[in-house]
Amino acid sequence: LNELFTKNAIVVMVGGSGLYVDAVVKGLDNFPKVPKDIRTQLSSECETSGLTALQKELQEKDPEYYSTADIQNKHRVIRALEIIRSTGKPFSSFLHKPKTKRNFETLYIGLTADRALVYERINTRVDSMIEDGLLEEAKKLYKHKSLNALQTVGYRELFTHFDGETSLDEAISEIKKNTRRFAKRQGTWFRKNENIHWFKHDVTPAKIIAFIEHKNANPN
Repeated sequence: LNELFTKNAIVVMVGGSGLYVDAVVKGLDNFPKVPKDIRTQLSSECETSGLTALQKELQEKDPEYYSTADIQNKHRVIRALEIIRSTGKPFSSFLHKPKTKRNFETLYIGLTADRALVYERINTRVDSMIEDGLLEEAKKLYKHKSLNALQTVGYRELFTHFDGETSLDEAISEIKKNTRRFAKRQGTWFRKNENIHWFKHDVTPAKIIAFIEHKNANPN
């Protein structure tokens, strides 16, 4: 961004998860480095004892974070516990600390569409991804399926298929369903941001550009 701003008055970032957008715009919370063996141990415990045991530990050691976290997301539970175990402090104590002030102003633009249209496009997108080689890509990555980076929608469902637990049609159906769920969570996240200026998805680009130029000329 610093490099881009030397040549441009306005830089456009498109897409990204809500957390990614917040990381760019607001900065990240700072966490201490965690020894690799702690994460490995927690992952092993999750496999042998199940997520429930880790959820219980998180509830006991950090009830504040437990009350707001997505405790069904094992990666978030493990992430919180690895900080707790390595520091002896609650994960929540590292959250929402003052961050370095960004050297740019942000204008949020959001696009809206009826849910039926969003779901239709998700289904079409998944079909296109399969046609474009997602299945073959997932096969090449199957041996690395335990990596955190591959515990995502699209790969996870196909790995389950490769394990013989579902048919290919069932796996594709699950990708669509889980993508719809993800989109719904994204919508919930972004609707909480009162700074977003919303436009219908089929608005002409010229209207959005005019709005941005107006806001840039009249920042207050």
